[in-house]
Amino acid sequence: MAGIPSLVVAVPKGRVLAGLAARMAHAGVDPEVLLADDRRLVRDDPTTGVRFLLLKPDDVPTYVEYGAADLGIVGRDVLLERNYDVYAPLDLGIGRCRMVVAGLPDARPEPGPGRSLRVATKFANIATKHFESKGQPIEIIYVQSSVELAPPTGLADIIVDLVESGETLRQNGLVEFETIAEVSSVVIANRVGFKLKQAAVRPLIASLGQAPSA
Repeated sequence: MAGIPSLVVAVPKGRVLAGLAARMAHAGVDPEVLLADDRRLVRDDPTTGVRFLLLKPDDVPTYVEYGAADLGIVGRDVLLERNYDVYAPLDLGIGRCRMVVAGLPDARPEPGPGRSLRVATKFANIATKHFESKGQPIEIIYVQSSVELAPPTGLADIIVDLVESGETLRQNGLVEFETIAEVSSVVIANRVGFKLKQAAVRPLIASLGQAPSA
């Protein structure tokens, strides 16, 4: 392992890594550091001195907030779902999708007194805040995956979930009722580290912002 890194960047394992690697290449990072097909969770780029931590997406902001990483790349949905004390200086536009309310075509949610909708989702806080703003009482049913099955099986009236093209919804007989938020990957920074390591942080963020979209 290399010596003391100039910056530590927490990145999510998964589908956004290829797009992120291309952006990092624009900042002088060897993309193969991120794309190498192995199980290393800590990877160093010797040219730039940047160290990458490969994490589950939900863990990225935790590492940044507590200072184990200076910067992180995370979907905006993760930031909306939980409260993190981090700075978000740049939207990368990678992994664009939508947080939506969806359900069977004849089950459009309508606000009304005395009726609670059963909402299947793993985004409990986002769903709760959204429907509270409408004055609509709901019952959250936590579902980790295959949430599209909830309305057809009677588990829930509607779902709140991320969609990209909407094809999975359509193939399971669901329709989108409304969009709660547009979601893409953003750069986040530890608030203290952003101030103390400006000489390293600001050029990297600037390069990421100027990189052409994939």
